[in-house]
Amino acid sequence: MDRTEITQTTRPLSRPAEARLERSVADALRIIRAACDERNEAPVKAARRQLAEIYGATRLSRQRERRGASV
Repeated sequence: MDRTEITQTTRPLSRPAEARLERSVADALRIIRAACDERNEAPVKAARRQLAEIYGATRLSRQRERRGASV
């Protein structure tokens, strides 16, 4: 769709509005990229793995308790 085309649901973006939108998207992508990088750093990755193991063990324990209570 041509940006200058006007329809009932859209209107062309002004240059300042387009620039703000592009900066906003760029900022959002930069934040997402930083979060992904931080998530994959060794200390964070190790902590996430440890929490996942604890969560899995807790779930297994609760399942066993429920099965024991129902028998």
